Amino acid sequence: MVGQTLWEARKYEEAMESGIRKEERPAFHLCPRVGWMNDPNGFSYYRGQYHLFYQYYPYDSIWGPMHWGHAVSDDLLHWTYLPAALAPDAAYDKDGCFSGSALELPDGRHLLMYTGVVRQPRLEGGFRDIQTQCIAIGDGRDYEKYSQNPVLDAGDLPEGGSRNDFRDPRIWAEEDGTYRCVVGNCTKDKDGRILLYKSQDGIHWDFLSILIENRGRFGRMWECPDFFKLDDKYVLLVSPQDMMPKGFEYHNGNGTLCLIGDFDKETNTFTEEQDQAIDYGIDFYASQTIAAPDGRRIMIGWMQNWDTCNLRDSEHSWFGQMSLPRELSIEQGRLYQRPVRELEKLRENEVRYKNVKFEGITRMDGISGRRIDMEVTLHMQEGEKTLQKFAIRFAQDDICHTAVSFRPYESLLKVDRKFSGSRRAYIHQRRSLVHVKEGDLKLRIILDRFSAEVFVNDGEQVLTITFYTEQSADGISFFADGEAVMDVLKYDLK
Repeated sequence: MVGQTLWEARKYEEAMESGIRKEERPAFHLCPRVGWMNDPNGFSYYRGQYHLFYQYYPYDSIWGPMHWGHAVSDDLLHWTYLPAALAPDAAYDKDGCFSGSALELPDGRHLLMYTGVVRQPRLEGGFRDIQTQCIAIGDGRDYEKYSQNPVLDAGDLPEGGSRNDFRDPRIWAEEDGTYRCVVGNCTKDKDGRILLYKSQDGIHWDFLSILIENRGRFGRMWECPDFFKLDDKYVLLVSPQDMMPKGFEYHNGNGTLCLIGDFDKETNTFTEEQDQAIDYGIDFYASQTIAAPDGRRIMIGWMQNWDTCNLRDSEHSWFGQMSLPRELSIEQGRLYQRPVRELEKLRENEVRYKNVKFEGITRMDGISGRRIDMEVTLHMQEGEKTLQKFAIRFAQDDICHTAVSFRPYESLLKVDRKFSGSRRAYIHQRRSLVHVKEGDLKLRIILDRFSAEVFVNDGEQVLTITFYTEQSADGISFFADGEAVMDVLKYDLK
């Protein structure tokens, strides 16, 4: 039975979505049906379709009491909205249904596990959240909250665990038919850690171990954990708050962290061997993965930065997008990310140039657009006119552009949207230290109306950036200080 709060949200989103034209949305990135979107939730494959839920406030394009929006897809690129799945309407989640995950139970039902939030007043003033883990079970469209919620609360925390920062359960099934779940938590002094729980049925849970502790290394509270095996290694993805930069890693404050290492099944603890940012651009957070039916590990994230949520005018009827789904692998000890191969089926109108040599600014026939898949290979050469800087400018007209630039002598790649039409001094640049391999730098740039995702050297790094330049600005140009030699392969994405 659909409660009143959820029924009202469903009626509202159904009525309001008709006022958003198809051209006002991304073409192949999921945005909210209406209103606000943040973290991806419940990324799962159920009854022959990919399901993606998301943190959602339908009534405004700013953050509010969290609901769960819902969409399904056959190809991870084209999404169909379903009615909102969860609303904050129970005593244990009255102030928000925060992030969580989903899986299919043996009897064919779809289980959602999420964080319920209740705000309590503090004696010293203000409020603090009490966060617990809750369950809802349904058929892929309608979900009923479990009568014994919450299934995990403060009594299930290890010693020193904060009940105010206890959120974002990520559930999965083991080969023996039991279930595991990781949950983000922190100590009372705000130092992050990830907790591991075990269940026989996906509903009744017991604390198993502290999977890993931050010990002051990577920010503070760790949000949105995901834990899985990939290419004979174990991977932990988290989004730490209040990170400090480390060289050219972790510059976003509320950022992303990938730890690659080993899992001890005797002690149920994880030991990292390698750390890196998941995304080196401005706009990526709260990643979540799925084991696809064909065996691929596919990741999606919120294509936004908490510090730039006012970048878009609040008069618009939606805010927030999901990243392009990305196929993951471990190569040379690093997490590699590539656009899902389904994207290649959208390609049309191929334009190809080889060994283009130029200085200054150049444009090329057929190289333009705001929904494109473009591969640029920059060939490094020594000589009298050694390249000092190379740039690709896109979403360009006489006033605006967004850019990706490279300085060979520093090996620095930068994304920059300061000329994208923004009227505020938000974060507009991010730099990454990249590698030139066998004399070449390879960039694959995916544009989709309001975003660019730059995949470096076949997925060794990714830099993601959003912008809201007018759609008529569809020019692309190339700049070289010195002499540049490049190959360009460009497709429109239908």
